[in-house]
Amino acid sequence: MNAIAPELRTVVVEREFSHPPEKLWRALTQPHLIEAWLMKNDFLPVAGHHFNFKADWGTVDCRVTEVEPIKTLAYTWSAMGLESVVTWTLEASGKGTHLRMEQSGFRADQEQAYQGAKFGWQKFFGALEQLVQKEAA
Repeated sequence: MNAIAPELRTVVVEREFSHPPEKLWRALTQPHLIEAWLMKNDFLPVAGHHFNFKADWGTVDCRVTEVEPIKTLAYTWSAMGLESVVTWTLEASGKGTHLRMEQSGFRADQEQAYQGAKFGWQKFFGALEQLVQKEAA
């Protein structure tokens, strides 16, 4: 008899930006820009690249799993027992860009991490929005 896999939850944040996908792609893939809205990092947009996000609360170990320039970026996100995947999807829209972030892999016993991610990504999206506005000026 097969054991039923535990249900995994996902945090999704979607937002319209009045900027072209190329501008958002730069903010998602250039280390100095990522640091301005997310965390210190040693990111490279290369599949298989291992990198870290560093914050005052600790480190996130990551590995790039998918890069499709100006369309899709995905990486693993391992921190404090959480093994998840963050996927960014950019889609040109009439106003600019529809940006979708999905972080999947939260187990039922990771309620604190799940709630923290729901709160944190909203905050990060706000910082990203401020960054791209500033870069546009």
